[in-house]
Amino acid sequence: MSLSDDTLLSLYRTMCRIRAFEDAAEEASRGGVAVLGQAIGNAAVRGPLHLSTGQEAVAAGVCAHLRPADCLTSTHRGHGHTLAKGADPTRMMLELFGKAGGYCGGKGGSMHIADFSVGMLGANGVVAAGIPIAVGAAQSLKLRGVDAIAVSFFGDGAINRGPFAEGLNWAAAFRLPMLFVCEDNQWSATTKTSTISAGDGAAARAAASGVPSVTIDGMDVEAVHATAQRLVAEIRAGSGPRLLHAKTYRFKGHVSVDPAAYRDPAEVAAALKGDPLPAVQAKLAARGVPAARIDAVMAEARAELARSIETAAAAPWPEPEAAYTDIQDVGAGVWR
Repeated sequence: MSLSDDTLLSLYRTMCRIRAFEDAAEEASRGGVAVLGQAIGNAAVRGPLHLSTGQEAVAAGVCAHLRPADCLTSTHRGHGHTLAKGADPTRMMLELFGKAGGYCGGKGGSMHIADFSVGMLGANGVVAAGIPIAVGAAQSLKLRGVDAIAVSFFGDGAINRGPFAEGLNWAAAFRLPMLFVCEDNQWSATTKTSTISAGDGAAARAAASGVPSVTIDGMDVEAVHATAQRLVAEIRAGSGPRLLHAKTYRFKGHVSVDPAAYRDPAEVAAALKGDPLPAVQAKLAARGVPAARIDAVMAEARAELARSIETAAAAPWPEPEAAYTDIQDVGAGVWR
């Protein structure tokens, strides 16, 4: 079923916010941001920065069907999922800048952002580590009789790690309200995933565990939206776990300062032609949506992120005493 203009515009708005966030964060990580006309100078983003540029359609299409009570876990490349789930971009940028007002008080950085108020249980710097966390959340939801589901986003590299197999098995064995979302961007850090993965990939491995799966074009937000809508409805109806295998592509290197010279330029050029944002722009224009209305969406997103950057740049650093909070007390550290 074709989406309404308003629904497609809403998806496009989410995608634009993600792209604007990633672009602003990337520039800040390289020291190119200017605030009130003055260059910040040194890189403002603290720690590694993994961008999801090019993968916006997956986050937008899936999270459009999630409620605040639904739980979500993400990856080291998690800004898009976090924004699409409803997190505040300014608090996210504060965290990237290492400032006190960030989601983790400026101590976690890009790979540890979480916002429990919107069901975002956290990004995760360990590949595949978010999967068992989401499965555990799904088990909790089922045991407590909560009308909600859990979703875990992970990359194609994660399917070669144990938590993926364990998560599929546990979710299937207990018919948990769980949606697995594999964002297959074809690269595991700097290695082509196809060269290190046996078999037919995420969908085939899910099927072997008794988890129904669907493979789609993850660059097509309408396809993602429609498929996620069906899978989420099936999960909410008590049918057990499902897996969505979305084939996408990350336009940037593994981290923001990685030129990705290990990739074939022809491959990247071909992928860029499938940029999901211009694709939606073209669809909206073909429907007769005025160009000014379409252009305003991205303009608003970039203006919002400019304000977030300004706030983050001016915000105070954490107090030194904060280093001793949010840590585990292991006592004297003596084995008993």
